[in-house]
Amino acid sequence: MTRLASVTIDDSALPPPTPEIEQERKVAVFDLLEDNAFGLPGRGAGPFDLTLAIRDRRLVFDISHAGEEAAQFHLALGPFKQVVKDYFAICEAYFDAVKTLPPSKIEAIDMARRGIHDEGGRVLLERLEGKAETDLPTARRLFTLICVLHFGASG
Repeated sequence: MTRLASVTIDDSALPPPTPEIEQERKVAVFDLLEDNAFGLPGRGAGPFDLTLAIRDRRLVFDISHAGEEAAQFHLALGPFKQVVKDYFAICEAYFDAVKTLPPSKIEAIDMARRGIHDEGGRVLLERLEGKAETDLPTARRLFTLICVLHFGASG
């Protein structure tokens, strides 16, 4: 499997993210570029450049290689709706917890957050089947970016 060399978030038509959401985005992009696995079945070796956007209420993956379009696909947002909602709720609880709660309570909330994050990664893996190949850690990081976009599209 090859990899992603760059990731761009096209949020030009969306309202600006909150500082917490922007921080999640920066961390996810950094982590994604540090370590990822991403390939396109039957489309040759990468590395690939990815632009993520929401257009017409659909998640859009624009993928290029060496400056040439390699693939573009659109995913319905519906399958992500509940897990994104759950993820935002747990993130809000986590951000509130770190301000006032003891470490043991923060750790419990963080474990729940990681579980929901894993679920989002698995949903993305299912949605990408036949379109792109990736692993769960990469899908988890991409899910964070989907949440950022979803926040802007629904916020």
